[in-house]
Amino acid sequence: MAKELFAIFGNPVSHSKSPLMHNLSFQSLDYDACYTRYLLEEGEKLKETFFKLGLKGINITVPHKEHAYNACDVLDPFAKKVGAVNTIVEKEGKLYGYNTDAPGFLKAISEFKGSKTILFLGAGGTAQSTSSILRDAGYEVTILNRSEGRLERYIKEGFQTYTFEDFIPQSYDLVINMTSAGLEDDSLPAPEEILEHVIPQAKACVDVIYGKETPFLRLAKSYDKQTKDGSDMLLYQGIIAFEYFTDHRFTFDEIKYHMQKTFTL
Repeated sequence: MAKELFAIFGNPVSHSKSPLMHNLSFQSLDYDACYTRYLLEEGEKLKETFFKLGLKGINITVPHKEHAYNACDVLDPFAKKVGAVNTIVEKEGKLYGYNTDAPGFLKAISEFKGSKTILFLGAGGTAQSTSSILRDAGYEVTILNRSEGRLERYIKEGFQTYTFEDFIPQSYDLVINMTSAGLEDDSLPAPEEILEHVIPQAKACVDVIYGKETPFLRLAKSYDKQTKDGSDMLLYQGIIAFEYFTDHRFTFDEIKYHMQKTFTL
């Protein structure tokens, strides 16, 4: 049996820790597979590229999670509900789509005890899946986005939404950057005057970006707020994706034992 090939598709993708996480776990668990990165510039070509590269499965990061959804032949019920896919596995020539971001994120923020109200900065694919699972878990989620277009689906689903122009500052327990702002530059996910209203009243600030102190987290620390980057979310969604990649051959804790080692390398 040939070695199975996996990858992460995104743009940018050079920063991704996923290859290290999965390859160490494949090796440690004696699973014959290899995982790499692929810079996908045109999301419309995701399915074509997947088969051309001879892959068994992929993770998808920004900005292609909605393209990934459209590329799938079969959707997991939760991925179908939230309209975003970040994990795809090929089975008998068909692409099966899953979302591991949301359960990974829910597990990552569970440490903030007593937090109930959340402000999302950004309305992309990650926000789509996590807003739904957080609401189902009892959180009140508000979405703030630069423009109205992406907010339509949230409005239909009954979320409170704002654009930068019509935002009315309130008090939120958690303020979470769901955008790529600060990943490769010094930009903030929202105008500073808005952040200066909501950060001081928050219990903590979270960024889905991992491996660096973003301008958003730096601003939060200037107000002495507890902060958290996306490392735990990355770890937990990676473990769940690995379960799908290996057809649930290993337990969550078995995978976690090996995968979390990559965060100390």
